[in-house]
Parts: sequence; structure tokens; C-alpha cells
Amino acid sequence: MATVEHPMAAQVSDHAATSTGLPNMKLAMWLFLASDCLLFGALISTYVLYRGASVTGPYPADVFDIPYTSVSSFVLLASSLTMVLALAAIQRGDTARMRVWLLATAMLGMTFVGGQVYEFTSFVDEGLSLSSNVFGTSFYVLTGFHGAHVTVGILMLLTLVGLSFGGRITQSKAETVELVGLYWHFVDIVWIVIFTVVYLIPTGNPPGA
Repeated sequence: MATVEHPMAAQVSDHAATSTGLPNMKLAMWLFLASDCLLFGALISTYVLYRGASVTGPYPADVFDIPYTSVSSFVLLASSLTMVLALAAIQRGDTARMRVWLLATAMLGMTFVGGQVYEFTSFVDEGLSLSSNVFGTSFYVLTGFHGAHVTVGILMLLTLVGLSFGGRITQSKAETVELVGLYWHFVDIVWIVIFTVVYLIPTGNPPGA
């Protein structure tokens, strides 16, 4: 005798929990973030290991503009709040407000990336390039890799907005927004570590520099 599958059964199977109690997609995201954490850990460790090892300038004190980078950092951290508001909106079934907060998050992210591009350009004008010294190499690789992550996050946010106009992001699909939110919060947390290690902890110039 043929059986008819209830629509709710299909929905449950799509979000079936693993043995950890987490849905498959959420577990996959956590595993990805864990591997990314190891990668960022290696890059940050490399920067710390070679801190102050450059024998030629420019040095950090010659190029860093802490107030400027602090404002840029605040903009990125503020985007975590708008991301939380976007998730809360879709969980209430308010798709319109979700779009507003997702776009606000993307705009804040673009402001951060634009600020980083401006900062990199000014550093190059002052003589610091990827091949100038050990500081330049480790700095650009670390912060540039993070900037690339922010850019990917912006594309994910804009994709969610586009999908919502097609009716593919609804209250029942709030987990999709949550997954993107996990990625975005991770990127923000990593920047807090990078900003502290790279910009706030002073690095003295070598003797005679």
C-alpha cells in the first residue's frame, strides 16, 4: 500500500541531527571554522615569530595609523550586531527587515574592506610592499587573507538577499541565515585577535634602525 510522506517529515530529514545533536549543515560549518581557525592560528603565529625580525624598514611604527584602523575595526565589529538582528528578523518571519539588516551588514563589511584597501595603498606609498621585508610579507599575508574572508562573507550576505527576493529564504530556512552568521561572527572574532596582536602590541625597531 502506497504511503504519503508528510511535508514536515521531509523538512525534518533535510535538517536531520547528527550524533552530536547538531544538524548536518551546522556541523559542517563548525568543522570548516575549526579548520580555518587552525589556518589563521598558523598565520598569526608566523607574524608573532618574525615580529621585529626585519633588518630594513619600513617598520610597524613607521606606517601604522592606529586611530584610523581602530575606527575601521569598530565598523567591522558593529556588523556583528546587524547580523544578529537579521537572524532575529527571519526567525520572526520578517523577511523585509532581514533584508535591511543583511544589506547593512554587507555595507559595513564593504566599508571595512575599502578601508583596508586604502590602508594597504598608503603603506605601499610609504615603501612597504609584500617583498620589502619580513614584516611586510607576514603583515600583508595575514591581513590580506582576513580581508579575503570578509569579501567572501559579503558575497554570502548579498546572495542571501537575492535568494530572499525569490522566496527561497523564509522563516523555515532561518538556519541558512544562521550559518552565514556563524561565519561572519568568526571573521569578526579573528579580526579582534589580529588587531590586538598586529596593531596594539608595540614592536620595537631593531637597534640602529
